[in-house]
Amino acid sequence: MIPSEEQDHSLARIKAETLIESLPWLEAFHGKVVVVKFGGNAMVDEELQRAFAQDMAYLRWVGIKPVVVHGGGPQISARLAELGIESEFRGGFRVTTDQTITVVRDVLRNQISAQIADLIERAGAEATIMSGEDANLFKAEKTALNSDAGPVDIGLVGEVTGVNPRIVFEALDAGRIPVISTVAPSVQGELLNVNADLAAAALAVALGAEKLMVLTDVPGLYSDWPNRDSLVSEIGVAELQALLPKLESGMIPKMQACLQAVQGGVPRAHIIDGRTPHSILLEIFTVTGFGTMVQPD
Repeated sequence: MIPSEEQDHSLARIKAETLIESLPWLEAFHGKVVVVKFGGNAMVDEELQRAFAQDMAYLRWVGIKPVVVHGGGPQISARLAELGIESEFRGGFRVTTDQTITVVRDVLRNQISAQIADLIERAGAEATIMSGEDANLFKAEKTALNSDAGPVDIGLVGEVTGVNPRIVFEALDAGRIPVISTVAPSVQGELLNVNADLAAAALAVALGAEKLMVLTDVPGLYSDWPNRDSLVSEIGVAELQALLPKLESGMIPKMQACLQAVQGGVPRAHIIDGRTPHSILLEIFTVTGFGTMVQPD
């Protein structure tokens, strides 16, 4: 058996080596913006929520500028069920009515954003809650679902067509972590429910972010799902464009987000397994990285 003192010294060496290993990335990312799309199991598991908040606080205190964008499908469905409103989905999109959008807005901002911001502040950093409605942060355009029979109306669902990042920069300059929910007004004044993955990509481009990181419930992108030996560690734009139509429906908007971010000038975009505690730090600060990285060709 290894003496406890020797074990302590061994652990201390490992910690020191880890800190030294992170030094090049601390230098590379100091002062840079990193946009993180928070979702999946990490949003509903208390341990993962705390670990995520700690990661955000850590990034802030080592001089990196994290921005959190989130959705909240399970929580919205739960609230609608409590109110006796049935959730309807078409082609993976939530059909959003005048009644539903009010619930979406409330759950995203007053429940999920508030909880994330509280956890970040408990972890030692300051957070600011905002949504696409605030100070014209997002403008959106209503969309329809494409089908073989033609466009299908899915209600008040849209995609981001414009970003005014001023309030995000103001929060970052004040040393705060923006926590952003994804409802946005159209030019006609309708409030729309927008996809959080694609909104995060649009924001990353507008902020000139160094990275977009999208948390998922899988280890990364598989080129031949469900073959688990087909996990992709790195992929370029052309290869991803060719692969996109073959992906599972749930992975398509996440990979589209990575693609749009990189095509818009973000140097790297990542799909990361949010089920692993501190996966954000593992991706940024270790040699091996974590998940799948999308990069320019």
